[in-house]
Amino acid sequence: MKNLNFGLYRKLFTKVLLIFTLFFITQNACARNQSVLIYIRDDVYIDYLDFVADRDVSLIDNFSGKNIRRDVVDMIIAQKALKLGGFEYRYSYAPGKVNFRNTKMLQNGQLLISFDSYWYQDALPLANKVYISDEVIRNGEYIAGIYTSPLNSKTLAVNQLSDIAELTAISTPKWSTDWNTLQQLPLKSLTQEDSWLSMVRMVNIQWIDFILMPFNSTPDQSFTMGKVHLIPVKNIGVVLKDSRHFVISKTHPKGQEAFLAINKGLKMLRKQGAIVKAYQQAGFFVDTNIVKIINP
Repeated sequence: MKNLNFGLYRKLFTKVLLIFTLFFITQNACARNQSVLIYIRDDVYIDYLDFVADRDVSLIDNFSGKNIRRDVVDMIIAQKALKLGGFEYRYSYAPGKVNFRNTKMLQNGQLLISFDSYWYQDALPLANKVYISDEVIRNGEYIAGIYTSPLNSKTLAVNQLSDIAELTAISTPKWSTDWNTLQQLPLKSLTQEDSWLSMVRMVNIQWIDFILMPFNSTPDQSFTMGKVHLIPVKNIGVVLKDSRHFVISKTHPKGQEAFLAINKGLKMLRKQGAIVKAYQQAGFFVDTNIVKIINP
């Protein structure tokens, strides 16, 4: 009788253990299927959707083509790195005009990660509230174009540093590396404007002579958004002397997990040569044997 009871207890215990195991596996799977909300600038999100076109982001390995830009490459590299590092969550997006609101949301835990990388000098003051990833763009790799209206012949004639002495530029101190770089150039004036859309519009209508922008992947490297159409001074670049990093919230419940995962994934992508290849294919990394750097 005792042996019979022992056998029944063992079977019951095995069933209970199996039920609990299945429960925890299911709970973990459900958690992994939860989406993480990402706030993203609306114009970047539109180009991201056009470029990805329903493809599996983790499988994208060719970054040439229409609608690709530095911001879109950032988004894709971040997702690939997170997945390679074991961060298996899905993402849902809330597009809008979120340029600098992102920083506050990262600090208070509303936003897990900025898929738009930060300059190190901009990220460092936030270090008590955010994790700063390994470099995605290394110091010296970011060469910006001098973008202007196609009708601005004075700016398009720039060939050396002294040529910009009579030109005006626009940026924001909130992008400290851009702002500091422009302050070191012998400009006629530097205007502060915190809205990126307002910046490009003012350059487009020639209220301002130029803005520093990443080189675009279009055949002529031009940038077009709605009525805004800007082109770079041909084969002239300005180096922005800082590195760029992904910034992850320390107060978000998944913050530490995402931070460890993205660094693991970035190391793997770097070893494969995939990061440099992506920015080169997107037209962002330029050949410095062709493009003349006027502020070496």
